[in-house]
Amino acid sequence: MDLNRLPNDKKLQLCKWYFKVGCLLLPFVWAVNSVWFFKEAFVKPQFEEQKQIKKYVILSGVGTLVWATALTTWAVAFQLQRVAWGATGDALSFIVPLGRA
Repeated sequence: MDLNRLPNDKKLQLCKWYFKVGCLLLPFVWAVNSVWFFKEAFVKPQFEEQKQIKKYVILSGVGTLVWATALTTWAVAFQLQRVAWGATGDALSFIVPLGRA
């Protein structure tokens, strides 16, 4: 979809919709929203809906960073501590390794 063809009120509506979908635990949509609407929010000349678009782009970017940080932290902690967690670590594993290298 070419954002240049959309009127500004439809851009705001789409940006807001992407943000709300991202709130349904789909942080990838937040990442798409923040990248896709970045130019509309920060580069283009001022227009009436730009302030609201800017708000949703910033919130989407922050949400994406929080999710990425949480996911990375969980992955590192799980990889480093799975063996120490014993049966709980095994229960959380999809594939249980047979030994330790």
